[in-house]
Parts: sequence; structure tokens; C-alpha cells
Amino acid sequence: MTVTLPPGAPAVGSVHSWDLSTGVDGPGTRFVVFLAGCPLNCLYCHNPDTRQMRNGRRTTADAVVAEAAKCTAFIHAAGGGATVSGGEPLLQPAFAGELFHRFKHELGLHTALDTSGYLGARADDALLADVDLVLLDIKSWDRALYRRVTGRPLGPTLDFARRLADLGKEVHLRFVLVPGLTDPAGNVDGVASFAASLGNVSRVDVLPFHKLGRAKWEALGREFTLADTPVPTAEQVRAARDAFAAHGLHAV
Repeated sequence: MTVTLPPGAPAVGSVHSWDLSTGVDGPGTRFVVFLAGCPLNCLYCHNPDTRQMRNGRRTTADAVVAEAAKCTAFIHAAGGGATVSGGEPLLQPAFAGELFHRFKHELGLHTALDTSGYLGARADDALLADVDLVLLDIKSWDRALYRRVTGRPLGPTLDFARRLADLGKEVHLRFVLVPGLTDPAGNVDGVASFAASLGNVSRVDVLPFHKLGRAKWEALGREFTLADTPVPTAEQVRAARDAFAAHGLHAV
């Protein structure tokens, strides 16, 4: 489903926050806008406060673009761009699409979409045409494990990944390594094999599980069920990266 704005209607969305970041939300220094709302319920989510759209602020695209414009000269000098993240940006496709279009065509910024891919069908070709890079999270290859981790099926994410490959859209794949959960060798190899088959994955980020969001879960009155899960060792992270590299992928 694609949502389009009526002619002349202001683009308004639910925005959690925005910030400047370096190295984690795409290449270079980036203006990152975090949209509120996400259909997934990931066990290790480090921003559970972004899951509900009601937790965001109703904000116009004009306001977001104006904030980004303040940093444009610095962003260009730092070889960066703008990233729309969340939450899940494709829960608000019309608003996200407006932001991408204006970041790219008004501010001349490299654009990145940070998504789980679950709502990829909501991104029409016009939206994706204004996206230079997709940061795609594939949280598990084992379908039962994916549902356990996220509460949702894996299929829509794989369908979106194949569509991006057909469009020749550059992808940085993200995989969170959680000891005792996502780290089985067969699970990692499954994600790696699929990613290698696409032909458009230029980088894989193996992200070590952490507990930095635990306090947010507790503040929301929700149990952080991975509280006793250890963070991965350097050796475990290296083994996962090696598994992706064995399929010819650039893993970091």
C-alpha cells in the first residue's frame, strides 16, 4: 500500500527526534531523523520509546528540512548525507518520501533509508528513486527465530530485499549478533548466503548485541527479556564477520 498526499496538503508526520551522527547511520556525518512508530517488537530494541506513533511529535516536513539545512555545509564537507530512521520510516511512507525528495533535491544530500523491510511494499518506486542507500536489517534467517525475535514473519523483508536488488539499489545489510539467539552458525550462514545472492549488498554490519536500551524498557514498564544475555565476545563477532566474508561480502 502506498499513501500519497493530496495536492497542496502539508507533509506532516510523527517524529521522535533528530540528531547528527557519524559512522552508524550511513557514510560520513549525517542528519538523522527518527520517525515514531514500528510494527516490530524486537527483543533487543534499543529505542523502544519509538515504537508507538503517539510517542512522537506531529512535525511538518518543512520543519525537519529546515533543521537539516542548518547543517548542510558541514555535512557536505564531511562526505555525509541524511538518513530517515525510526522506529520504522515506512510506517509513514508519504512523510518519509517527502523528506527523501527534499533532502535530495533541495539540499543536495546523499539519502539513506534505515528499515527492517517488513513494510517494504509501502515504498513505491518514486520514494525509492530518491533513496541512494538502504540500511536493511535482516534479523534472522530461521523463520521461527525471526518471528520470536520480532513478532512478525520474515517473508516481507526478503521480498523487499529482492525488489531492491532488481532495482539495483545499494544496500548495507545489518545483522545483530545475539549470543544464544541469532548466533547459530547455520542462521548466520543463511543470512550471508541470501545477501550474497542479491548482488547489491556492498557492506555488512555485524552489530554486537548490547543492553544500552534496558533502562528505556524499564521506564516504559516493560520487561527486558534479554537482561541476562551476555554481549558477544570479540571472537564471536569475528567469526560472524568471517562467515559473511566467506560468501564474498565486505563485513565490518
